[in-house]
Amino acid sequence: MTDSSLAWEIGAALSAQGLTLSVAESCTGGLLGDRISDVPGSSLYFTGGAITYSYKAKERVLGVGHDTLVLHGAVSEETAREMARGARRLFETDISLAITGIAGPDGGMPGKPVGLVYIALAASDTELCRRFVWSDERRENKAHSAEAALRLLRDFLK
Repeated sequence: MTDSSLAWEIGAALSAQGLTLSVAESCTGGLLGDRISDVPGSSLYFTGGAITYSYKAKERVLGVGHDTLVLHGAVSEETAREMARGARRLFETDISLAITGIAGPDGGMPGKPVGLVYIALAASDTELCRRFVWSDERRENKAHSAEAALRLLRDFLK
């Protein structure tokens, strides 16, 4: 399901461009950081990550606005973008990725089904956010999300 060469490709691109990376994760629980840090030498470009599962953690660690969470919820484009900005600021990196979503099997609601995920990228002059809806089991939804985040980063680096 996952392509380990993707993390290697990203590592080579980050190193070649002299860029640093951080992550902010919610529903993936550290899986994205794990994929990135699987590459030997990743400490040259991967500064760190924050797993912010609760509203409180998103607010306190990443600086996500309380109003953003109340108005849009933890699983929203607005929250994903603020998470990415917050991680970039916290870890003082060139680029940050953020993932927030509903991995399942429970937690869905009208307008926000199980499998809904937002992935954001923040850089000095760019901010991107993508919406996905996965339809697999929890573990697979988490894996799809981490893979999609890596693909977003790879495409940005090209």
